[in-house]
Amino acid sequence: MSAPVPRGRFVSFEGMDGAGKSTHIAWFAARLRSFGLEVLETREPGGSELAESLRALLLGSPMDDVTELLLMFAARRDHVVGVIEPALRAGRWVVCDRFTDSTRAYQGGGRHMSSERIEWLADWVHAGTWPDRTYLFDLAPEVAARRRSAARAPDRFEAETAAFFERVREVYLACSAKEASRFAVIDGTESVETIRGRLDDDLARLVATARA
Repeated sequence: MSAPVPRGRFVSFEGMDGAGKSTHIAWFAARLRSFGLEVLETREPGGSELAESLRALLLGSPMDDVTELLLMFAARRDHVVGVIEPALRAGRWVVCDRFTDSTRAYQGGGRHMSSERIEWLADWVHAGTWPDRTYLFDLAPEVAARRRSAARAPDRFEAETAAFFERVREVYLACSAKEASRFAVIDGTESVETIRGRLDDDLARLVATARA
């Protein structure tokens, strides 16, 4: 009988829009592949056919806060069940642009939604499926806003107020403090080379731990 396939690892990248995380995700996945690992790159909201349809609504259609929260978790459920969990069971590493920490920060902090309700939904939708490692790209909201304005036309979230993003940042930092063993906080003002050096050191440890 063949040995069971070791479960893959789940890595998420978090941070407010403009903090710089998207600059590094493809590079990070490529570095994992250089260790001989199979890697799935994905994103939220999105990552599956249904979730991508919901993403278009979430980013572009006006809706009330409860609808937004429920659509986020509906998209996540389909993504986890249809994409993330099958990949992890097959031994692949999953690198995801955003996961439930974004919901905690954007819907919980930014929209003032109940943290108890968000945690209940998270437990219902994906109990047992959480990132093994989360890289939080931290940046002052005013700096992130300047970067966003220079990059593209804003979506429904990117067009939010400075106060909204202050609350988002506060919740992100609170999450990282509460779950310090899962989070690595990255200073978004550092150079690309410096950030990639930090990521490289950390991913080497992750791979070594997974193979031990």
